[in-house]
Amino acid sequence: MRYCVVFATCLLVFATTCTTAAPFDQGRVLQGEPAVLPARERVAVENRILTERLQTLLPELMAETDIDMWLVLSREYAEDPVYFTLVPQPTFAARRTTLLAFHRKADGSVDRLVVNRYPLGEPYTSVWSGGDLDAQWRALGKLIEERQPRRIGINQSRQWAIADGLSKSLHERLLEVLPEDYRSRLVSAQDLVVRWTETRTAAEQAVYPHIVALARSVVADAFSSSVITPGVTTTDDVAWYIRGRYEALGLPVWFMPDVNLQRAGQACDRDSPFCGGQGVIEPGDVLHTDVGLCYLKLCTDTQEMGYVLRLGETEVPRGLREALATGNRWQDLLVAQFRTGSTGSEILAATRAAASKAGIESSTYSHPIGFFGHAAGPTIGMWDDQSGLADGGQWPLHPDTAYAIEGNIKAQVPEWNGQWVQVKLEQSALFDGRRVHYLAGRQTAWHVVR
Repeated sequence: MRYCVVFATCLLVFATTCTTAAPFDQGRVLQGEPAVLPARERVAVENRILTERLQTLLPELMAETDIDMWLVLSREYAEDPVYFTLVPQPTFAARRTTLLAFHRKADGSVDRLVVNRYPLGEPYTSVWSGGDLDAQWRALGKLIEERQPRRIGINQSRQWAIADGLSKSLHERLLEVLPEDYRSRLVSAQDLVVRWTETRTAAEQAVYPHIVALARSVVADAFSSSVITPGVTTTDDVAWYIRGRYEALGLPVWFMPDVNLQRAGQACDRDSPFCGGQGVIEPGDVLHTDVGLCYLKLCTDTQEMGYVLRLGETEVPRGLREALATGNRWQDLLVAQFRTGSTGSEILAATRAAASKAGIESSTYSHPIGFFGHAAGPTIGMWDDQSGLADGGQWPLHPDTAYAIEGNIKAQVPEWNGQWVQVKLEQSALFDGRRVHYLAGRQTAWHVVR
């Protein structure tokens, strides 16, 4: 798999970051003002990627999941969670009612059809000339009868929230316009929805490293003396700086950034799931942040660590450096378990066993990323459930899928009189079917506030 696919947009826009090796160099962050497209210029990139997904990926996934017709039915401001992953930009809502139908034909290709008063344009074909709401639904029923699909996928799922977007009322309207003998053909499209949202195409793999590097670069800036004045700056100040910096770049965050600190003398309980609190940042503090942004429809999830030098210190204490190295070792043990077909629970169990053998005090709670920060796919532990029984634990690993390699380790620090310190790490990565690649490197050295 080539991760730096040469296509026109990449050459024009991402020339400085789309190179053969750079996306996977450890610790990669962007220097200077990062390249971020204005909102207007993002449309062409997003729509080119969408068209490629609909033309090449969707037919494969519909065949894989044995779905002949996939219905994605939405109302304005109550859109199905996958709606915006399927429609071209600029689209702000499912105007009034938008009925999408994807029909897999005998030759394997998929017709992309829309029953809607407001046509979406390419890459969709409108099959309704207009009328009232009842006429719109009758048009959908007629379309289904004409195409005669054997299995009709609808977005209903008890397990996956993103595959449960068909509301009760829209389901009832669908049943009203379906011939009686077609109702038994309705099946859950949950597997198709998960595979659609978890799979990253070549074009997405080309731009994803840049997106992750944007997220990491702002963290590196925030955990520096250009932002933090020890004794003055608070953890909340830094959190709002990160959010403001992303927003200034036109990069929406999908959750409020979290910044917390650990300090010598403030005990970190070995059995506590998380250590750290808020307050004024002082010399000698260990800092942690958890941030996530979305750009070109792809989301990141990042956690990194920082240290504030004490007076007279020129480097991070050895015990903390060794703790971060242990965190990197835990990451290595985790990604070594990634094998096509392995379930999230199997990966978790193998990681826990390997960490225990290595004497590493760790907790693993990794998850897929992509169109959503907390996406569907293999759930590799939860912070509050290390049993592997959480929803998604039985989903198998597929190639060309992205993950937040997330978890933490605890280590005793001699310089803090043996106090436990928690190193919480999270980096975005891609599994290509053979190995895991960190999309923009990973943290292997502490951010230092001098």
